[in-house]
Amino acid sequence: MRKREIEVEEIKNAIELKLETLFGRNLKNASKSQLYKAVATALRDDIMRSWAYSKEKVLEENGKELYYLSMEFLMGRFFHNNLTNLMLEEKAEVACNELGIDLKEIKEIEPDAGLGNGGLGRLAACFLDSLATLGLSGHGNGIRYEYGLFKQKIIDGYQVEMPDPWLEDGNVWEVAKPEEPEMVYFGGTVEKNMENGRLTILQKNCQCVKAIPYDVPIVGYKSNVINTLRLWGARALKPLDMGLFGKGQYVDALAEKELAEVISKVLYPEDNHEEGRHLRLKQQYFFISASIQSIVRKFKKIGNKIQDLHKKTVIHINDTHPTLAIPELMRILIDQEGLDWEKAWGITTQTFAYTNHTTLPEALEKWPEELIKQLLPRIYDIIHEINERFCRDLWEKYPGQWEKISKMAIISYGEIHMAKLCIVGSFSINGVAKLHSEILKRDIFKDFYEIYPSKFINITNGVTHRRFLLRANPDLADAITAKIGDGWITDSFQLKRLETSCEDAGFQEEICRVRQKNKEELAKYILDTTKIKVDLHSIFDVQVKRLHEYKRQLLNVLHIMYLYNQLLDHPNQDMHPKTFIFAAKAAPGYHKAKLIIKLIHSVADKINNDRSIYNKLKLIFLENYRVSLAEKIIPAADISKQISTAGKEASGTGNMKFMLNGTLTVGTLDGANIEMNEQVGPENIFIFGSTAEEIENCRKEKSYYPHEIYKKNDDIKRVVDQLINGFIEPEHPDIFREIYHDLLYGHGGVADPYFILKDFASYCHINKQAEETYKNPKNWWKKSIINIANAGYFSSDRTIEEYNEKIWKLKKHDF
Repeated sequence: MRKREIEVEEIKNAIELKLETLFGRNLKNASKSQLYKAVATALRDDIMRSWAYSKEKVLEENGKELYYLSMEFLMGRFFHNNLTNLMLEEKAEVACNELGIDLKEIKEIEPDAGLGNGGLGRLAACFLDSLATLGLSGHGNGIRYEYGLFKQKIIDGYQVEMPDPWLEDGNVWEVAKPEEPEMVYFGGTVEKNMENGRLTILQKNCQCVKAIPYDVPIVGYKSNVINTLRLWGARALKPLDMGLFGKGQYVDALAEKELAEVISKVLYPEDNHEEGRHLRLKQQYFFISASIQSIVRKFKKIGNKIQDLHKKTVIHINDTHPTLAIPELMRILIDQEGLDWEKAWGITTQTFAYTNHTTLPEALEKWPEELIKQLLPRIYDIIHEINERFCRDLWEKYPGQWEKISKMAIISYGEIHMAKLCIVGSFSINGVAKLHSEILKRDIFKDFYEIYPSKFINITNGVTHRRFLLRANPDLADAITAKIGDGWITDSFQLKRLETSCEDAGFQEEICRVRQKNKEELAKYILDTTKIKVDLHSIFDVQVKRLHEYKRQLLNVLHIMYLYNQLLDHPNQDMHPKTFIFAAKAAPGYHKAKLIIKLIHSVADKINNDRSIYNKLKLIFLENYRVSLAEKIIPAADISKQISTAGKEASGTGNMKFMLNGTLTVGTLDGANIEMNEQVGPENIFIFGSTAEEIENCRKEKSYYPHEIYKKNDDIKRVVDQLINGFIEPEHPDIFREIYHDLLYGHGGVADPYFILKDFASYCHINKQAEETYKNPKNWWKKSIINIANAGYFSSDRTIEEYNEKIWKLKKHDF
């Protein structure tokens, strides 16, 4: 059935009925958790009806479908997003008010889905939203992690990882499908036989794990198409050995069950030890094997011929984690469907597309050859054969060039290179920003680009403007709609019409009023969670993202130390008050990143407790960064810090979310910052620092000597020395010596690998320029409106349209 109009009275009746039928409670004695579930399941019932209708109509059309494979889907909270996309928020609020339910309060009860970590997973979530909104049949496939990455607690300035049991109170949005399991096999041996002139493959003595699908409806904005996020949970084939249990051997009885089910237990287990690497590889193969089997099964069930798989199916690999899907499809086509190698390879290479998300060599996955051979023997055989055939083709193209062939080989020096397998096994390879895509072609994958030039394309990332503006910043959304109408909600390029109002004093005042209200709300959250009171009229200067050295949170904190020194020397100088806000998680095994978090807190303790600077500086770290926290921070930010070392950030999506909300960017010419600069013009963004080309030349020529900068620049010398002279931590002066040493001397002769000292002076200058601009409100709000007006390009709707036009070729559904 099509979506229908739902009235307030119907919502009220549904909520009361849910309280009675689910919990045996009424409005007077229901807990807040029960109230949330009652409201959410009342909404879910309507979604379920529309979901069934959407599936039926898509099945009837039997058109091309997309399957997006990703280790992460950083979905955030479903409830509020579904209310927005169904345009039921106002009616739900009225219904809840009449029932005495605080809708805003119960929205906060839903935990963020622990299915992702950073930009990779959030991008995948935005894509699912846009696919459904645009009426395209595109589904996500991932793992149903029982525990998210971790809940971050800060204790004495140090990050402490706590469990994130986001599923402990259930998930009202998922539908378990135990009747549709897939079997995934690990280990054992491969037996090859010839039967009736055909090679048959048997896998013996394997460990079998059952993959149970949990489906989540993905609701688009004003769309009848509801897609599916399918998450796989691992279950043992034998849930319990009752014989051992009866003998009192309880631990042994549960051993097989626990070994199997640990696969979907936690997002990104540590892989700096052998057991962790085994588990990470098992996770990757587990979800892609289950997904590929399920895709093939569904495709055949509706009467399609396997030989036509590539004509009606496109499987997209989000970064290298799902790479094993390529040999897995080959396994199914050859071992189960009986196709010969050439036919199977032809189908496979016309089915897969690959997105690369990194320029960091360490992030291009490589697996030990022996590990894959041991854990996935049949998959190893297929990868080995793919490599042999590819190398033979290379030999014909580059006879005698052993070094070049070895460099391009999928298997080399005992390792299997996943990115190379993706390139060879896919019909499309894309980067996620213009600079990133050029780096892939001219540097990282240069040799592959020479032989597959038509495969390489660029598609710049985007974010869903409905979630990060319409939903996260409703007052700003209302102001925009009042000015240009609501067409921008489904056509983000209509935001461009705001540009004619960039100097409209009334509109500027309204945008300023909205920002101030959002700052008040964030300030209250800061006070509630940190007990620190911030100046509402200060500049809210924000850097929130994953903690990694290339993102240069260290550059930011060193600059804050520099500003503090300026105030210590000249307490009465004309410096506009600033509130610096950080939020970031560091990977549990990333020692240097965790030390930078400690540095931020130590500097914060020093600054926040110094009355001599008259509260002109405050430094805040908000723990446990997640989507729902981002939705609080982004609407309140005045300045967005996007300061990665040029050439290191593939794209960035946080930069786009801030731009969408009228925040001005201080950033390097890196990733999508370059295209943001093109969209708004250099006068409406604060660009600083070395270019990617300059950085690369310094590396190649080995011409960068940070110690020389340190000796010549007194401001730099002062802040660097303060890392070790007891200024920050009087009782533990050596605590940050590792940071000091890496900046000046480095490891293996490579000092300051992220060029922090090289860009420091430029960074100080651009921040001063941003401060001076902020002091001129008319100019500031003009630039803010111009940023909003030009943010339409960075909508994930545009990104998905490009993917569909250039790669997927899906037909839009209109039913």
